Amino acid sequence: MKRIILIFAITISLVSCDKKTKVEKAVEEIPLEIKVERFDKLFFETSPKDIAQLKKQFPFFFPPGNPDSVWLNKMQNPLWRELYTEVQKKYSNFEPVQKELNTLFKHIKYYFPETKTPKVITVISEMDYNSKVIYTDSLVIISLELYLGKDHKFYQFPNYLKQNFEQKQILPDVVSSFSTQQIAPLTDTSLLSQLVYYGKELYLKDLLLPGYTDADKIGYTLEQNKWCEENEGYMWRYFLENELLYSDDHKLGNRFINTAPFSKFYLEIDNESPGRVGTWIGWQMVRSYMKNNDVPLKEMLKMNAKELFEKSKYKPKKNGE
Repeated sequence: MKRIILIFAITISLVSCDKKTKVEKAVEEIPLEIKVERFDKLFFETSPKDIAQLKKQFPFFFPPGNPDSVWLNKMQNPLWRELYTEVQKKYSNFEPVQKELNTLFKHIKYYFPETKTPKVITVISEMDYNSKVIYTDSLVIISLELYLGKDHKFYQFPNYLKQNFEQKQILPDVVSSFSTQQIAPLTDTSLLSQLVYYGKELYLKDLLLPGYTDADKIGYTLEQNKWCEENEGYMWRYFLENELLYSDDHKLGNRFINTAPFSKFYLEIDNESPGRVGTWIGWQMVRSYMKNNDVPLKEMLKMNAKELFEKSKYKPKKNGE
């Protein structure tokens, strides 16, 4: 009997691998080449006499009403120039990232064939960690000053933020920004709706970033992701026993969804937990739904949270499994 079960498991695994291989082969054959423009270099290497040409080429980076002196002062400011130097040390050769971006956009084209292939523009901005990547229909803007490595001397941020200021987070951040165009917006503030919304975002990373670890997709350390795996059953039971799923208490977002040093169960485990554990639970729920239902991806992305949850057959692992 054990031998039959083993053979069955191997067969399922081989079928799954074969399907994955077919998808990846199809992705590889998509004719697509991403164009990257290094606005960060152009800006700081442009001669003052040529600034008018730069403004003409990139009008969206030069809002009207600001005199040229504003931009010239920025170009010559010692702190900005030092930041520019540090970015160039890290990204003098952007080709490795460009290759990864090319693969990512091939995956996007495979799953969302109607999507325009955008131009990628790298910039040095104001260290706004809430806008590391901005994805529009035709442009992807990447702020390179926020990907210099978590231990960089310029970063005066808490560790839970700095841990994602790494090069390997560029693509997950691109997908996060892209996902806002694909996922039905939140229609209510219940915890369940938030779990499912961010679970959908993470499920997109499963498809679009197949070579990434779960930890990198969600922006956790390996230890943080392991904590969630080991405590999945406990967290789910806590949500149920405290009747939190359908609650619209605005504090729940800060406790379990938003970026934070840890989640807030108001228990001893808080300091051991990573922030955003609700998004991790939502991810497992969406994975369970897609495993147990034969539904097109786009249909799932538009589905309301309650229906998805009820049809997901989500059953968390018991602690320690």
